[in-house]
Amino acid sequence: MPATTFDVFRYQPDSSDTPYRQEFALDHSDKVTLLDALLQIQDEQDGSIAMRYSCRSAICGSCSCKANGRTVLACMAQVEEIKEADGSDTIQVDPIGNFAPVKDLIVDLDPFWEKFRSVKPYLIPDGKAPEKERIVSKEAMNKVYNESKCILCAACYSECNSLAADPDFVGPAALAWGYRFAGDERDGQRKQRAKLYSGEHGLWDCTRCMYCNERCPKGVEPRDAIEKLGGVAFREGVSWGDAGARHARAFLVSVRTGGKLNETLLVPFTNPVTAPLDAPFALQMIRKGKAPSPLPHRIKKLNEVKHLMKNVKEEV
Repeated sequence: MPATTFDVFRYQPDSSDTPYRQEFALDHSDKVTLLDALLQIQDEQDGSIAMRYSCRSAICGSCSCKANGRTVLACMAQVEEIKEADGSDTIQVDPIGNFAPVKDLIVDLDPFWEKFRSVKPYLIPDGKAPEKERIVSKEAMNKVYNESKCILCAACYSECNSLAADPDFVGPAALAWGYRFAGDERDGQRKQRAKLYSGEHGLWDCTRCMYCNERCPKGVEPRDAIEKLGGVAFREGVSWGDAGARHARAFLVSVRTGGKLNETLLVPFTNPVTAPLDAPFALQMIRKGKAPSPLPHRIKKLNEVKHLMKNVKEEV
């Protein structure tokens, strides 16, 4: 029978304001999940350990936590697999990141739900409601199927570097739900949604670290949803009001006109007001060979790049 040491984050505000760690040794079966192991510890060794859980079937998303620094659903994560991945018989268990702890593994989820509500996660159709229902093709629904799988476990929120730097960032889960409805052909608020999601602390503040995709236990791929929202913003003409949007547009214009990225043009496109202040520094970099030439350039097979971009746009 395998034996594992669980190094658990403890925070008991009723008795102390200072978090601490506590180790529990546990003998368990080969196929035990992290949640079952924690419940066994709670039942046999320390009934004061606080954690959230409900369905135990990877549906409710309540039991998300960190195991050896990686956000997991405790009811999905196998103890032996976690140990094998890290080559250790000890598993460090922590509350999910980017949240304030309330008690042990329980965190304050209010900011998460506020941001979720802020993206208007529901259909807002145009016109009068039909007598029966709005019929949608399977092909149309497949475009938002991935985002529909989100169980709001906050694993992506826990791993988000943008949130670590800016707690007001809307976050990957909320934006994934935003695309779930912005990409639904029944919704009549696509332009309004594009403006809402492109605002301050919105989709353009994503750092593209990809951790949300990597850690999502349901394969929602929130970063991909954010990318799709960027496409919605471009199609709706909402791509000039934010520096991040202008930066993305600079990439598009550069590749479309020259076939490859002209990094020197990114600054004036992104921040046209402050760009002149950077000119002396840019000239020094060019003279020292540390920056590419700002002169326009074109690759030999530019038409092939344009054709590829046209095909991608039509597919989207």
